Amino acid sequence: MKIDDIKVIGNIGAGTMGHATALQFAMRGYPVRLVDSSRQALDRGRGLIEHDLDTFIGAGLISQDQRGSVLDRIQEDTDYGILADADFVIESVLEDMDVKHQVWQQVEAIVGEQTILATNTSGLGPTEIASVLRHPQRFLVAHFWNPAQLMPLVEVVPAANTDQGVVDTTVELMNHIGKHAVALSTESLGFVGNRIQAAVIRECLNIVERGIATPQAVDEIVTYSLGRRWSILGPIASADLGGLDVFDNISKYLYDDLDNRPGEDPVLKAKVQAGQLGAKSGQGFYSWQGAESQAMIADRDQRLLEALVADRKKEEDR
Repeated sequence: MKIDDIKVIGNIGAGTMGHATALQFAMRGYPVRLVDSSRQALDRGRGLIEHDLDTFIGAGLISQDQRGSVLDRIQEDTDYGILADADFVIESVLEDMDVKHQVWQQVEAIVGEQTILATNTSGLGPTEIASVLRHPQRFLVAHFWNPAQLMPLVEVVPAANTDQGVVDTTVELMNHIGKHAVALSTESLGFVGNRIQAAVIRECLNIVERGIATPQAVDEIVTYSLGRRWSILGPIASADLGGLDVFDNISKYLYDDLDNRPGEDPVLKAKVQAGQLGAKSGQGFYSWQGAESQAMIADRDQRLLEALVADRKKEEDR
């Protein structure tokens, strides 16, 4: 399957991630077959799609005149049979291996043998997911980052039996719809982004637990130093610029003092046991209730949107 052979997109899940992936493909001109388990879920997803589309219109990423045609490209149903003509299917359902096995067995029984199958899992192993398939060579991960309508990265992760051509076509397709796709050489737990994120969060919470700094102080330090720098060049290139001898010397005395405890993080465990889950429960390390917290979220989304607009302008200027 080459990118020119991909005419119709199958999109399973209309929730937080799924509605956004459906919109990305529809904005690029693809007919999308959107599937979810209930009419209520599809209606909620349609509302999210319309909201995000209006945001893009306001930012000048798409014109008001195109709004109707984008929405018309998205066909919704609770029946997997709607996926029969899909050339590329992406799934964003519950992060549960049994659920994903059930979904993909249903899909494979419906789609053609050349259809590319992609899961938007954020960490489950693609080889294990693909173990129930008759044709695992056309299965892989296309991991969008949340919020998927604003974050450019898609990690493309092959399973043990994935054909390289499937990886190449998926990378090309993700870039074609305006994302920045990066292929991994092989699968790993958490892929790359979440491995790095987990390592950083573990040390951040270690700092808090040891009383070195408050959560707010840690966030400010990262935001105005590493976050600013890494948004331009990644950590390895930054190490090159700083001098590898400097980083080698730092590693000699600092690595042994960093948190390397295996297993569940004790700080996170205590928060979860207390029902303090973050924004979803209204309280985590921060309070997520009231106008101030909503303003923080709105500011984040606006800055991500501005960065997306800048990315598009840079592409157009090339």
